[in-house]
Amino acid sequence: MLPSVFMGIGKLLLANKNPPSLIHALRTALAAVLSYEIARFCHFPEAYWALISTLIAMQSTLGAALPISAQRFAGTAVGAAVGGFLTTWFPGNIWVFGVAVFLIGVLCAVWRVDRAAYRYAGITLAIVMLVARTSSGWLIAMHRFLEVSLGIAVGLAISAVWPERRSEQ
Repeated sequence: MLPSVFMGIGKLLLANKNPPSLIHALRTALAAVLSYEIARFCHFPEAYWALISTLIAMQSTLGAALPISAQRFAGTAVGAAVGGFLTTWFPGNIWVFGVAVFLIGVLCAVWRVDRAAYRYAGITLAIVMLVARTSSGWLIAMHRFLEVSLGIAVGLAISAVWPERRSEQ
């Protein structure tokens, strides 16, 4: 019984269609470091958000990453704007956060916006609203928007300049 469980888990973990390669690992690592260093050069207070966004953006080819990155960018803008506004009046309030996540989801459904935008809006909203800081909510919102947008842009730029070659199986 036990070996069959491990074999089942192994089948879930092994990549059949799109395994990482050494080149993919190198491209991803270089892009993450580059986005972090650019964010630090720009004196962004939490530069690691740029590299996190880059790591996410680098998981797709440029053709696949471009439309989803536009969704992520839009979601980040919505989450930052809503978070900046709500943090001014309700800093750290989990119930207001929950209502805001729901309402953003309703708007995304009505506007037929992709779930990636909704996901990024919620993540950005959480970072802006629920992480205790001494700065203004609007300043935090602007920083998150800039850091995440920089990360997405660097990921797309590296994907364009150094495109991944997928091997045919």
